[in-house]
Amino acid sequence: MFHVKEELVLSDKQEALVVGLFDQPVKFSGELANLDKAFDGQLTELVKSGDISAKLNKISKIHSLGKIGIKRIWFVGLGKEKELTFDHLRKAFGKTFKTIKANKLEEVSVYLDSFLTETINGLDAAHALSEAIALATYQFDHYKQKPNEPMKRLENITVYSTAAEMKEINASLTVGYAFGQGTNSARTLVNTPGNMLTASDLAAYAVELAAKYNFEVEILDKADIEKLGMGAFLAVNKGSSEPPKMIVLKYQGKEEWEDVIGLVGKGITFDTGGYSIKTKAGIVGMKTDMGGAAAVLGAMEIIGETRPEQNVVAVIPSTDNMISGNAFKPDDVITSMSGKTIEVLNTDAEGRLVLADAVTYAKHHGADYLIDVATLTGGVITALGVHTTGAMTNNDSLYEQVLEAAKEAGEQMWQLPLFESEKERVRNSKVADLNNSPGSEGHAIVAGAFIGEFAEDTPWVHLDIAGTATTSKEHDLGPAGATGVMTRTLALFVERFEPLKK
Repeated sequence: MFHVKEELVLSDKQEALVVGLFDQPVKFSGELANLDKAFDGQLTELVKSGDISAKLNKISKIHSLGKIGIKRIWFVGLGKEKELTFDHLRKAFGKTFKTIKANKLEEVSVYLDSFLTETINGLDAAHALSEAIALATYQFDHYKQKPNEPMKRLENITVYSTAAEMKEINASLTVGYAFGQGTNSARTLVNTPGNMLTASDLAAYAVELAAKYNFEVEILDKADIEKLGMGAFLAVNKGSSEPPKMIVLKYQGKEEWEDVIGLVGKGITFDTGGYSIKTKAGIVGMKTDMGGAAAVLGAMEIIGETRPEQNVVAVIPSTDNMISGNAFKPDDVITSMSGKTIEVLNTDAEGRLVLADAVTYAKHHGADYLIDVATLTGGVITALGVHTTGAMTNNDSLYEQVLEAAKEAGEQMWQLPLFESEKERVRNSKVADLNNSPGSEGHAIVAGAFIGEFAEDTPWVHLDIAGTATTSKEHDLGPAGATGVMTRTLALFVERFEPLKK
């Protein structure tokens, strides 16, 4: 898809060229000066008049009218050079290629050197470009009847750059594209209807991923889960006709199985709420309740492509939460794999139950650090809205590493408190060790506190993506629907991870 070249020859026949333009006194230099000269200085005049805008995220298109071999030039406004960040650049590329996709171009060239600053080098720009292209041009293959005319897709992208060795630019483009594609895989999983993505389907997907990237894989079926005493996970599955699956993927990037990162993703393929049934409006969209599992699987795809020198175990408890004569009920008491008993006060608080056993099982597989990801609570949306992921932790040093990864991925995150008072609310039951729903006050916090009871002393970060896993509006880096949120954050966290001092 990507082809890297050093010299941009304006007389070469090309469909389109993408050029970056900073907001500064108009004086083209380098290859842009040659471009302006070919237009008899008219580009300078177009910028001065505002017909070509240098404001951040403004896209301007002009036709060459035969003055050069390139038919069209797309100018990308980058704002003031000193203010441009990596995330700004990624979004600017995203908006540009959404526009190019809408114009149904099949090939395009990018003059990468025009996007560089003192803080953004050629490798950074190449990563931002390829990641943005993957993310921004994503679309879910829906189930509507397809038109007979062939679909035009962007097939070839030529990148012109002298900022680094071509091999290095190529490598950066490859890595950036892998990050985008891993996120798109997560998006597709979340967008898929629950009748087409059962726990068995999710397990089969994980097996294919393992075969492609040489991961170790373990799929526990219901009999295995029963033998291991995963009573919390089994309780949620009781009302379903679909068998549960505990999905485990292992990637070993070090010689010894040490400093193991455990990624745990909630895999509820559809959530009715059980006997604490959701409203008719609230139940729509519950195919997305496996967004945490999708993020973990997307991150594992990126890890498979980039092969970091880390050890990772991914654990995904997958089932749907249905209603039947066998379904679990409020007032039931269940026994988790850890041995802790749980009084069920709300069957719609099922995510924390399956995660309880999954966290325990991740520790069983040697996880020294835990990150759980889940579309867990409506409470986090009330607290933080739909653009910010809620986070909780029992270890600030581990959280700082996750936060840095989120910043680099451009995914907003905010830490919620974990006070002893909220832990006590979770432990407040007359008949069991814990209760799964102590009330609506601080709902997102007590849900996280519940999972923390199973992380115990293992360094742990909890990520509640209930508000951020989907979006109702298209944006610079993708369409409406699933966002694939936390996929890139998790992959970056793994790549950059530094073991904590013991």
